[in-house]
Amino acid sequence: MSFTHGILNLTNWAGNVILPTLAGLFFAIAVLKFARSESYAAAMYGGFLCLMASGLLRAMETFASQRAWNDPDVYWMSLMSLVDWICNVLMPVYAGLQVAAGALRMGIVTRIHPTEGWMRHFVAAGLCLLLSGLVRLAEFFVARGTGGVT
Repeated sequence: MSFTHGILNLTNWAGNVILPTLAGLFFAIAVLKFARSESYAAAMYGGFLCLMASGLLRAMETFASQRAWNDPDVYWMSLMSLVDWICNVLMPVYAGLQVAAGALRMGIVTRIHPTEGWMRHFVAAGLCLLLSGLVRLAEFFVARGTGGVT
């Protein structure tokens, strides 16, 4: 076993076992502090930070492990799968959040003016879905064009 293999195993153990366990502990502390009417924000942030670090480690493992370590396209494929995941997963979810925020901010009686805050949320949602659609369209054309020009 090499030193780098040991560091890899330590990182996997810390990110996949220890950090989610610590997140549960932080959330339990936050609930106890909330029950005693104390400030629980630091414990909640600690729990979310542990989950975020664990999730980022898992995401980096997924993006980097799609090819062999000595493949010259490993960085390109990792970057391509990251862009694909952001545009096809995160952007539609963010569009839904922007629609919900715009609906909550709109109210009963509103003015229709381009500078209104609620309209900005709807435009941002539309732009997120537009970007996601354009990336999917580009993926379709690239997949269809792999046979070459005939």
